[in-house]
Amino acid sequence: MSEKYVMALDQGTTSCRCILYNHEGRPAGMAQEEFTQIFPKSGWVEHDPMEIWNRQLSVCRKAMEGINAKAENIDSIGITNQRETTVVWDRQTGKPVYNAIVWQCRRTAEFCRDLVNTGLESAVREKTGLVIDPYFSGTKIRWILDNVPQARHLAGEGRLLFGTIETWLIWNLTVGRVHVTDYSNASRTMMFNIHELRWDQELLEMLGVPESILPEPVPSSRIYGYTSPELFGGEIPISGAAGDQQAALFGQTCFDNGEAKNTFGTGGFVLVNTGSRPVKSEKGLLTTIAWGIEDKVCYALEGSVFVSGAVIQWLRDELGIIGTSGETEEIARSVPDTAGAYVVPAFTGLGAPYWDPYARGTITGLSRGVNRNHIVRAALEAMAYQTWDLLEAMAEDLGSPIRRLKVDGGAAENSFLLEFLADILGQKVYRPECIETTSLGAAYLAGMATGYWKSMDDIRDNWQIDRIFEPSMEEEKRRTLLEGWHKAVGRALEI
Repeated sequence: MSEKYVMALDQGTTSCRCILYNHEGRPAGMAQEEFTQIFPKSGWVEHDPMEIWNRQLSVCRKAMEGINAKAENIDSIGITNQRETTVVWDRQTGKPVYNAIVWQCRRTAEFCRDLVNTGLESAVREKTGLVIDPYFSGTKIRWILDNVPQARHLAGEGRLLFGTIETWLIWNLTVGRVHVTDYSNASRTMMFNIHELRWDQELLEMLGVPESILPEPVPSSRIYGYTSPELFGGEIPISGAAGDQQAALFGQTCFDNGEAKNTFGTGGFVLVNTGSRPVKSEKGLLTTIAWGIEDKVCYALEGSVFVSGAVIQWLRDELGIIGTSGETEEIARSVPDTAGAYVVPAFTGLGAPYWDPYARGTITGLSRGVNRNHIVRAALEAMAYQTWDLLEAMAEDLGSPIRRLKVDGGAAENSFLLEFLADILGQKVYRPECIETTSLGAAYLAGMATGYWKSMDDIRDNWQIDRIFEPSMEEEKRRTLLEGWHKAVGRALEI
């Protein structure tokens, strides 16, 4: 085999995947494994970091074996990851001192409320572009240091290291030689100054986090190190990393100011490229680093929904009213509407633009005629309504609407969802041929660092449209549906 591929590690909230991409940006090999979701208490979400590492290593080997690829056939490795999820481990043993606290986890809500009440939110917003919320990594680290026996003592001795998931994977891939985080992931910790590209001492003191445990912040496209030879039979450069949503923005080739994408994953995320200028939101959105390449940093405005595609998993795993996510499209089309029902999937609170960690999921508008099909359709429609909320806030912050929206993520395969999204937005929605843009973005960042792809224009040539969804809903109906949605959200906020 003479052809080379870029390996993308896509470490998501519910599964570990590895995809090998060729120069045209097409998958040549893939493997995926789900891992355990841990819910110790209501609103708490954890993962086992060792299980994540072992499954990620397993799918990498399976993807290579699937096309008979050896280490010499892999040009480089790019990593994209569930963001904000927090791992703290002992550098001597390589073992986590506690489970990974997942981005969805609400356990630090009370501490965040105390921080807000002390008047610190404006300083956090100014330096990090974020709001004070349990979503972000900083308060999760503090919880581990304060609640795990001996953790703060070990940190004081220099024994402990912190990382978001890409940091954890890079550390393991290099057998502890490299402890770094890329700018995009660092910008999600609530400890990183996005203007000065450094850990902020005032914020570290506020959170009680020692700088000694933090990784080195680095650009999103650069050779960080090499895999240990025993893992894949040879050294492979690790040369790209970005949080999943920033990677999707890159994979969708949203390289120019004003270009936007919406990812339907476990959560739902709209990002718009704002170029070299960080835009401060007045509407509950986040200012974040999209990526850093060489000495240039690109910023984005982001709206984050905590539960999007995960509502379909809930229908399957908790309610048992569907067998697979793939059947939801047919079920939704079997009824003309939801019979007045709305699902608000605030299972772990509500993100942008509401930011209420205490909100909880609800179904409103139930009547005797509402059946399983209506509930499934309402769950899909909720994903579109949440996107409308984000785009409306984004338009107000930017002073103009987002005219071109690209979509990706697993649920983007559902054409009913995208038809309804176009209707409720009143604008076109563009689905690319490759909806695995999160992993593709990580591959592009890695391949650019090694010269596998020469430029962004080289990458842009790979992007192809699968289908354009056009709106057909009458304005009066759209307005009525949105009014019903916002009434339903109001009830979830009051719980």
